[in-house]
Amino acid sequence: MSQVMDLQTFMQERKKLVEDALFTHIAKIDAPPVLLDSMRYSISAGGKRLRPLLVLATLKSYGKSEQIGVPVACAIEMIHTYSLIHDDLPSMDNDDYRRGKPTNHKVFGEDMAILAGDALLTYSFEIMQQLLNEGVEPIKVVTLIKELAKAAGPTGMVGGQVADMEGEGKKLSLQELEYIHRNKTGKLLGFSIISGAILAGASEEEIATLELFTDHLGLAFQIRDDILDIEGEVEKIGKPVGSDTLNDKVTYPALLTMEGAKGKLAFHIEEAKRLLSQLPLEADLLNQLCDHIARRDH
Repeated sequence: MSQVMDLQTFMQERKKLVEDALFTHIAKIDAPPVLLDSMRYSISAGGKRLRPLLVLATLKSYGKSEQIGVPVACAIEMIHTYSLIHDDLPSMDNDDYRRGKPTNHKVFGEDMAILAGDALLTYSFEIMQQLLNEGVEPIKVVTLIKELAKAAGPTGMVGGQVADMEGEGKKLSLQELEYIHRNKTGKLLGFSIISGAILAGASEEEIATLELFTDHLGLAFQIRDDILDIEGEVEKIGKPVGSDTLNDKVTYPALLTMEGAKGKLAFHIEEAKRLLSQLPLEADLLNQLCDHIARRDH
């Protein structure tokens, strides 16, 4: 079996594993049906499930059981989904479509969309405590909860979202743009890998190297996103192209030219792979995921 087929098989099988777990978690919640419908609507909208896959891929690369990472994978995907629901609101990006479907507030109204996002965010931390049922040491569970809160909160994703909004209509430097995306996108994506490493028992030195790896990977992910906003196909990316331009946002192609952005993308992928080569793990799957991020069409 080819390496590419190995990656696709991994992604297909683990994606189903995570999605089954997500719906099982929501089915257990005793809450108003309309709230559950709104939560389920955005969770079921699909998407790449990249962040959960990175958790499991890291565990697999270390030769550890992927099952112990499923609660973390679900929690991360719930937080990611909540952020998309809120991003799409009229007070934020005002998007009508997400992943090819009407956005949550278009179906359930703004009030329910906000509450569904709130519910996904808070429930994600309840799911994290289920790591104890997987035999994870309490100190690791506490560490993972703390790191997830940091990645998603004011020093991570939320802080990046604020900087992104404040940067609209302004001329930003490359450093300022990278600050936005290191936080808005990179911190949660990075936690996906770091959490897998923590669960796998990686050393502090290995985690420090992986943090550098995730920094490059997160920036590469965002650069590819900016490129797709110009060159992507609506049918594949699931929303209108050119939304960044419409919202007057600074992007990598706007700042560096399209050729410069593609060069920067290649640089970050190369650096990510170089750092992976320094680690005592089976890097093939993560290397393939690097290439997948660089070449993805949605």
